[in-house]
Amino acid sequence: MDTDDLIDINGLPAVKPYAIELPGIPSGAVYLFRTDSGLDYEVRFGRRQDHYLEHIINFGVLNDEFEHEYVVTNRGEIYRVIATVVEIIRLYHTEHPHSISYEFTGEFKQGEKEASSIRSRLYLRVAGRVLRPNWKANLVGNKVVVSRISK
Repeated sequence: MDTDDLIDINGLPAVKPYAIELPGIPSGAVYLFRTDSGLDYEVRFGRRQDHYLEHIINFGVLNDEFEHEYVVTNRGEIYRVIATVVEIIRLYHTEHPHSISYEFTGEFKQGEKEASSIRSRLYLRVAGRVLRPNWKANLVGNKVVVSRISK
């Protein structure tokens, strides 16, 4: 395993990820998957305008039954969804090994009043378990920023 890898596979959740639909080209930025309950998810990588090697990750539900893509579905699939998103990030980073950061934001549940959402704090905990030692995760407001540690 290359020391510049992002994800330590030994820290991955013990749950099996859902089947992932890869982008049409290996370097593509949109991954899809479907949960056992029939929810379709999209994980999309965008590059920051000010730095080509920094990425913003958006993921959410695509199904029409929800008002918007960033909903709380409460179908008991959160751990497999997270395991799948972690695997997708690992796959993306394999195709983009020179990337230096990834950023994602957890949506707030209705009535949440903290500076950071429960989801963002969960993402931060998961990142702390799966990142290789040369990467760090920080919570900046409501954003989780995973950054390569300079050599």
